[in-house]
Amino acid sequence: MLRPLVALLSVLGLTSAASVDLSKRQSTACNNSPDLCSRPYNQVLHLGAHDSPFRRDKSTGFSTSGNQYYNSTVQLNAGVRLLSAQVHKSNGAWHLCHSSCDLLDAGTLSDWLEEVKAWMDKNTNDVVTILLVNSDDATVGDLDQQFTTSGINSLAYKPASSTTPPTTWPTLQELITAGTRLMVFVASLNPASIPTSQSYIMDEFTFIFENKFDNTAVTDFSCLPERPSGVGGNIQAALSSNRMAFMNHFLYDQGLFDIQTPAIDNITTTNSPGQSVGNLGFALNSCQTAYGRAPTFTLVDFFDEGPAINAVDAINGITPVGRTALPPRDKQDSSSNSDADSFQGVLDLNGDVKDGSQPKLGAWIWAAGKWTFGGINLSGGNLISK
Repeated sequence: MLRPLVALLSVLGLTSAASVDLSKRQSTACNNSPDLCSRPYNQVLHLGAHDSPFRRDKSTGFSTSGNQYYNSTVQLNAGVRLLSAQVHKSNGAWHLCHSSCDLLDAGTLSDWLEEVKAWMDKNTNDVVTILLVNSDDATVGDLDQQFTTSGINSLAYKPASSTTPPTTWPTLQELITAGTRLMVFVASLNPASIPTSQSYIMDEFTFIFENKFDNTAVTDFSCLPERPSGVGGNIQAALSSNRMAFMNHFLYDQGLFDIQTPAIDNITTTNSPGQSVGNLGFALNSCQTAYGRAPTFTLVDFFDEGPAINAVDAINGITPVGRTALPPRDKQDSSSNSDADSFQGVLDLNGDVKDGSQPKLGAWIWAAGKWTFGGINLSGGNLISK
């Protein structure tokens, strides 16, 4: 009499365990949604923070060169999954600098990569993409050293080929299961020169095509490929090459001497999920129609405005889970009298010029402390206003 009962309990136990296991798998979110786990990497739209480490907050004196209000950790907590940065050489080390290390220096590349790795170590079901602009021609070996120092190279995905984009990409779940949750692209490298041991560092334009990035008006936004030049202006050629679509969606303000800084006045419109010309939502839908599929990446300034993530979620068709609410932004102290100090710094350099010296642009900016030159602003001053 006991045997049938034991057998029944055993079957019920296995069924229950299987049910729990299935429920667990179904409830596991990849990049903040269970619905994204089974999608190939290139069939997910990844929200990108343009110039992720370059901030407009207290740490930079609210520099108008800053593209984001929050650091990279906060960006990731809020749903950003693509982080871009510019790499420059400064005093023999590889730094993250906005156009020039005299303007805005966010520290070393390896330190920033450690920050990203710390987040990924705590969030093991997320795939993150890093895009580096190789401003001072770092070699693959130079970059590999930075990634190795931070330890984040252990999480990186290696493509089957460094010179040919794949026809299919792994799903997010496959990348997570394999422990290769980091995608690394660099603009630009010679793909033929990338050693197999360092092939996780991928040349951007071998795998990606971009639309125009140098936009100053909402009417400038376009879905036409601009880079690489081989597919420029030709959507069909870009798609046929198996490259992933990368949609830049941010604006610049044009300052004196053609110096450009991130545009902020209409950022809520630019990043809006709405369907009017200039809105992120409109641009994403337009490019989805033009390409026959959604872009794989979109890059924005001040990601929290709009908010941009709502437009991305709409394209991905998800209701997100597991994101962290944004903390309050830093507030600028309007009572600061640092503008007078900045002006004194400029006066001192002006005296040096009269004495026959020829200070470099960087010396003017650093000496001023809070000095604005055609909109480039190290620490928030308004000596010259537009």
